[in-house]
Amino acid sequence: MTPLERIWEDATCEVHRTVVGPIDNNVYIVRCRRTGEALLIDAANEHELLLEACQRLGVRNVVETHGHWDHIQAIPAVRDAGISVAVTPEDASMLPSYDLLLEDDSIVTVGRLRVRTIATPGHTAGSMCFAVEGTPLLLTGDTLFPGGPGNTSLPGGDFSRIIRSIEDRLFARFGSETLVLPGHGASTTIGAESPHLQEWIDRGW
Repeated sequence: MTPLERIWEDATCEVHRTVVGPIDNNVYIVRCRRTGEALLIDAANEHELLLEACQRLGVRNVVETHGHWDHIQAIPAVRDAGISVAVTPEDASMLPSYDLLLEDDSIVTVGRLRVRTIATPGHTAGSMCFAVEGTPLLLTGDTLFPGGPGNTSLPGGDFSRIIRSIEDRLFARFGSETLVLPGHGASTTIGAESPHLQEWIDRGW
């Protein structure tokens, strides 16, 4: 467990992060500074810590980047606390429970912030990234990390599909300054990662 820390902010938005669970999952809270309403990305683990953060920062909803076990352990607790959980239809069966289904290229409102959904299948069939409009923020779950794509060796994973998702839906759409906030590990940028796409294809992972 690491303390919740504010890792980014501008006049309208702030992002907090904590690292939880046995494989160090990043959990992010995106908060509208004008209204105080917030969104949690991936209710991964250590539900008591997350519930305290939700209460303190005004979290009303959770969105899941995908349905792997390490990203969903706190879902029952947050739902019991009255916080809704959303996931893609393709990964919904992997969750213990959920409230809403996320469609591609739609908007999740967080106070006055608009968070756009970006379907990026490959790590799982229903993997999804989230871009906070009007900011450089891109939350990529386990789709894109510093140094390459997420693991595709688990059931539902598809290497060629994750490469297409990264190339067509992330690298082609977002500028080099875009800040990538992944589901594990350090942040990076589109500019730091995009020159290496062919290397990833050649090595096959």
